[in-house]
Amino acid sequence: MAERFGGKYSPTGSGEPAGAGNSTGDASHKNPFDGKRRTLAGGRVNLLFFAPLPLAVLAFWSGPVELALRLAAFGILILAAWLTKQGLLAEEAFISRKVARRPAFPRKIFGSFLTGAGLFVAGFAQDQGLLAPIIFAVLGTVLHFLAFGPDPLKSKGLEGVDSFQTDRVARAVDEAENHLRAMSDAILRARDKALERRVESFQATAREMFRTVENDPRDLTRARKYLGVYLLGARDATVKFADFYSQTRDAAAKKDYEALLSDLEGNFTAKTRQILLDDRSDLDVEIEVLRERLQREGLSPE
Repeated sequence: MAERFGGKYSPTGSGEPAGAGNSTGDASHKNPFDGKRRTLAGGRVNLLFFAPLPLAVLAFWSGPVELALRLAAFGILILAAWLTKQGLLAEEAFISRKVARRPAFPRKIFGSFLTGAGLFVAGFAQDQGLLAPIIFAVLGTVLHFLAFGPDPLKSKGLEGVDSFQTDRVARAVDEAENHLRAMSDAILRARDKALERRVESFQATAREMFRTVENDPRDLTRARKYLGVYLLGARDATVKFADFYSQTRDAAAKKDYEALLSDLEGNFTAKTRQILLDDRSDLDVEIEVLRERLQREGLSPE
C-alpha cells in the first residue's frame, strides 16, 4: 500500500514515517486545499508586467519627446497590468462566495481601456501618424477584454432574500475574511511550516461556517459571535504568539497555541453542525405546517 513520505527531514520534522505514530492525530483537521481552484491571477497576468519593459529600455535611446511618450506608455501599461491583477483577485473572492457584492470599481474593464491607451501612446511615439496608434489601441483593448473578460457586474445573492440581509452577510464575511488573512500574515513570522498548515486547517473549518451562513442569511445572528468576536480573538492570539515564538522558539507556547487552534476548530465545527440541524428543524416545521393546512382544505390525497 502506498504510504506518504515522512521522517526526520520531512516538513513535519518527526523522526518516524508518516502514519507510524498516531494514525488518527490529524484525521480531524480540515484539508486546506478542499474546494480550492487554480488562481486566476497566475502567470498569464504576470506577463503583462514584463511586456512593457522594452519601452522603458528604448526610451533612453530616444529624443526628449519620444522619451517622455515611451515612459508614459510604460507607466500606463504597468498600471493596466496592476488593475487587471487586482480585478482577477477580486473576481476570485467573488466566485468563492455564494453571497457577494459586485466589485465597486471594475478594475479589469479599466485595465482593458488603459492597455489600449498605453499602446496608443507607444504607437504615437513612433511618429507614424494617427492610424497606427488607433489600430494598436483598438486591438489592445479588444484582446485584453477577450483574454481576461469583464468584472462581475451584478451582486450575487439568494432568491427570496432581501438585499439588506445579503449585504449584512457580505459585510460580516468580509470582516471575517480580513481576520483570517491577518492570521495568515502573522503566522508567517513564526517561520514554522507545520503551524502554517495548522492555521490553514482552522481557516478551512471557519470558511465552512461562512458558506453555511451565506446559504441562509438568517443564520447570521447565531453565527455572528463566531465570525466577529472569536475570529478577532484568534487573530490577536496569533499575532502575539507569532511575535513571541519567532524570538524564543518556546515549545510550550507552540503546544498551547496548537491546543487553542484545536479548540477553535472543534467549536466552529460543532456550531456549524448545530446551525445545519436547526435549519433542518425549521424545514421540518414548515413541511408539517403546510401538510396540516392541506388536510384542513381537504386537498390531502386521502
